[in-house]
Amino acid sequence: MQLITNTPTVVILSDQDSVAVARRALERGSHVESLALDALDDIPAGHKIARRAIASGEAVLKYGQVIGVASQDIAAGAHVHTHNVSMPQNHANNQLPPPIERTPVLPPEQRRRFMGYRRPDGRVGTRNYIGILSTVNCSATVSRAVAAHFNGSELLKRYNIDGVVALTHGSGCAINTESEGFKFLERSIWGYACNPNIAGALVIGLGCETNQISSLMKRYNISEGPNFRVFNIQNAGGTRASIQRAIEQVTEMLDAIGRLERTSESVEHIMVGMQCGGSDGYSGITANPALGYAADLLAQHGGTAILSETPEIYGAEHLLIARAISHEVGQKLLDRLTWWEEYTRINGAELNNNPSPGNKAGGLTTILEKSLGAAAKGGTSSLNGVYEWGEPITERGFVFMDSPGYDPVSVTGQVASGANMICFTTGRGSVSGFKPAPCIKLATNTEMFRKLEEDMDINCGGIVDGELSIAEAGQKIFDILIEIASGEPSKSELYNYGDNEFVPWQVGAVT
Repeated sequence: MQLITNTPTVVILSDQDSVAVARRALERGSHVESLALDALDDIPAGHKIARRAIASGEAVLKYGQVIGVASQDIAAGAHVHTHNVSMPQNHANNQLPPPIERTPVLPPEQRRRFMGYRRPDGRVGTRNYIGILSTVNCSATVSRAVAAHFNGSELLKRYNIDGVVALTHGSGCAINTESEGFKFLERSIWGYACNPNIAGALVIGLGCETNQISSLMKRYNISEGPNFRVFNIQNAGGTRASIQRAIEQVTEMLDAIGRLERTSESVEHIMVGMQCGGSDGYSGITANPALGYAADLLAQHGGTAILSETPEIYGAEHLLIARAISHEVGQKLLDRLTWWEEYTRINGAELNNNPSPGNKAGGLTTILEKSLGAAAKGGTSSLNGVYEWGEPITERGFVFMDSPGYDPVSVTGQVASGANMICFTTGRGSVSGFKPAPCIKLATNTEMFRKLEEDMDINCGGIVDGELSIAEAGQKIFDILIEIASGEPSKSELYNYGDNEFVPWQVGAVT
C-alpha cells in the first residue's frame, strides 16, 4: 500500500476513496486546502472527513474498499463516523478465485541469520525458558510459587536462562472433555510445552480435575524425560511438599538447559505471531502495512508470519482468499468465518460488535474498516495455510490461524502453534508481554509513542508524519526483529512483563 496523498492536514489512501483521514484535529470551519473544502464539523485526529457528498445508502470507500454505507446524506467536509455510517446488509463474497503460485523464497545461502537456541529436534528458539504449566486453576498457586522461587535468584544468574515462567489459567475443571474448549485447553498446554522457546517443562495438576495429566500424555503420546516432568499435588502431599518437589525438579533441569549457547541459525526458524490491539484510524495506514512489509521479507527468507483474529478480517477476507495457494486453503478460511457467524449468532451478538469503544474513539467506524486495516499486517505474500486455534503450524511463509480478536487469547493460540516471536501493532497503547515469546510493540502514531515510550519498541508514526516510507519502516521492523530474536530485550522484557497473558480460549459451558 502507498499513501496517495499525504498533506499536513489529511491522508488519502486511494483515488477512489470518498473519505480522507485527518492527520491532526480539524476545527469546524477550518479550510482543508488539499481537499478544497471547509470542515463542517470538529474532526479528531485519525478520523474521517468526506472528500465529496455521499448520498444516503451509498457505499463509503476507504483503501479503495467498502467500509460501510451512508445511513444519511453526508455533505462534503462532514465528519464521517458511527453517527452517519452503518454496516452493509450483506458484504459476503464466497467465490473462490483461481489459486496463485506460492511466493518463492531466497536460496539458503542468501537468507538472513540470527543467534538462536537449537533444540534436539531441529527447532530453534529465540529464548531459553523453563515453563511451569498448571493443568487446572487449583494448581496455579503452586506453579507461581515455584517460578517466584527462581526468578531473580542467584542460582538462575549462573545459567543462560531467560527465566522460569508460570503458565497458569482459570480453567481445567467443570468442563466437558468432548467440547471444543477442552480440546483448546489441552492443545494450549502441550503447545506451550513444545514451543521452541521452552527448553524444559514441568506440568503440575491437582489430581482430581477434569483435565487429567494422564489423558494429556495419552492424547499426545508423551512420556516423561529429563526436561519434561509431571506430577499431581494430591499425590505429592499438598502445597508445600509440591512446591519443594517442583523446585528440586527444575533445579535438575537447569544444569543441562542453562548451559546451552546461542548459535548462528537461518531466519527460516523464526515464526512471528502478528497482532493488533487498541487500533486507531492510523493502524491501517502506518504500523499494519509496515508490519506486512516485514512479514513479506520474513517469508522471502523462509520464515513464517501468522495472521490471526478472525473477526478482524471479516469484510477483508476476499483480499486474503485471492492469495490462497489452493481452493482448499481458501475454503478453510471461508469455513472459519462461517463458524464465527454462527458462533456470534447463537450468543446473541454479531461480528460488527467487534470495534471497541477505544477503536471508535480512535476513528474506526465499522468492522469492515478495522478489518481492511488489520489485514494489511499480512503483506502481499501467498496464503500458504489456514489453521485452527493452537494447531501446530507446519507450513512456512504467510499463514492464517483462527482466533478471537481478544489479544491474549489470540497470542496464546499463536504461541501454542509454534510462534517464537510476537509483533503487536497498537494505536491506543498496549502494555502486554507474552512470555515465553518476546513481544515487539509497534506504535501507529507519534503522539502515542511519545506518551508510552517505555512500552513501545518502534514508532511507525513517521509514515504519516512524512519521515518514513512504508518500505523503510518495514525494513526497520525486520532488522529489529532479528536483533530481538538474537537476544536483545524488547521493552516488555526489559521491564519483565508478560507473566499473565497465557489465556486459553474458553469455548462451551462450564458446569
